[in-house]
Amino acid sequence: MIGGGLAGITAALQLAAAGVRVTLLEGRPRLGGLAFSFTRGELSIDNGQHVYLRCCTAYRWFLDRVGASHLAPLQDRLDVPVLDVGHPSGRPRLGRLRRTALPVPLHLAASLATYPHLSLAERASVGRAALALRTLDPADPALDGTDFATWLHRHGQSPRTVEALWDLVGIATLNATADQASLGLAAKVFGTGLLSEPGAADIGWARVPLGELHHTRAGAALDAAGVRTALRTRATRITRRPDGTWQVDAESGPHRAESLTADTVVLAVPQREAHDLLPTGALDEPDRLLRIGTAPILNLHVVYDRKVLRQPFFAALGSPVQWVFDRTDSSGLAAAGGGQYLAVSQSAAQDDIDRPVAELRARYLPELERLLPAARTAVVKDFFVTRERTATFAPTPGVGRLRPDAPTNAPGLYLAGAWTATGWPATMEGAVRSGASAARAALSRLGRPHQDPLREAAV
Repeated sequence: MIGGGLAGITAALQLAAAGVRVTLLEGRPRLGGLAFSFTRGELSIDNGQHVYLRCCTAYRWFLDRVGASHLAPLQDRLDVPVLDVGHPSGRPRLGRLRRTALPVPLHLAASLATYPHLSLAERASVGRAALALRTLDPADPALDGTDFATWLHRHGQSPRTVEALWDLVGIATLNATADQASLGLAAKVFGTGLLSEPGAADIGWARVPLGELHHTRAGAALDAAGVRTALRTRATRITRRPDGTWQVDAESGPHRAESLTADTVVLAVPQREAHDLLPTGALDEPDRLLRIGTAPILNLHVVYDRKVLRQPFFAALGSPVQWVFDRTDSSGLAAAGGGQYLAVSQSAAQDDIDRPVAELRARYLPELERLLPAARTAVVKDFFVTRERTATFAPTPGVGRLRPDAPTNAPGLYLAGAWTATGWPATMEGAVRSGASAARAALSRLGRPHQDPLREAAV
């Protein structure tokens, strides 16, 4: 197993459960991939705000498997506060996206009917577009080549409707604006999350540092399953031996190298790294992996001397701010002396990802004061930034044709990662699904009976 993100951990747990002896190599000093934590003074900081939905059945299986479901609970019912500071009055105007227990699509009808950020005609147009979107098959290759914005325009969606609803959700889930997103992936997000079951879009997030879930508890689960985990150990080469087994060369320091022999290798690393490690002939067109683009996510971390936000999170309109989460308790700030710590999550952050911290501070602190009047009299005790320049694969039109399946042409060599052909965008759900798919393919080849967490989750 090469790679200790969610995909690699999932595949390792599934293979070990079927009786396969597994060694997991991870170049970083921690597990969890790009969903991790670090310390800053007395605080535990997540590199970025991560959420999941009730429809993310594979990630929910993962949380249960590592004994962490209670640490990342779901909302009882979808409820998203949406603040608009672009209202002519100049005052933040609050709207909410909520669901009821009514069947789809009526579960969102009451919320949409009273959503103050759209006109009556725009709300009606959203309903018609949602019904049309529900009829699309995300797996249809024709959808992969079309951008979501073109489809929305054809279905009567105004620029304001795109901003206040479709992009509000789509940027956070796809890491792209509608004009840069594949219609197939958008149909998957909205069809599964909002239009499949009444509770599918209920939001869950970690109430503890992500490292507790994806490193500490995942590591304990791997240990209990008998997986040998080698951190700070980077695979450098994969070669096929004359007897049909695989040799994996790795290094764990400038003067420490080792070679491992394996019947099966799961390569659960980013697409460019996978391209460099793949042996000749493993894929018909290996360079297509290099054509899978990447998209950045920027997170701004602000510690105030007092409470300025009374909601657990909110989304914003009329501002460069996208989503804001209260991380006071999970970071340990409440126990360390009070105040409030907010994480501002900025997806599709191409314009801001390389801005200096001083510029970001000057740009975003006044915006938070516009959105949160209590912040105007609060003291900023700390402001810092985390940047993931290649946070996700870019969900651009045509990307579906580039994403490979788990099995390769080389017997016993499999690919995993959110960028593989899961049908999902680059989410924690997609990562876990990819690991489960790789393990399923490997175990089928080995003739080992196994349980499929994806099948179990769907029941």
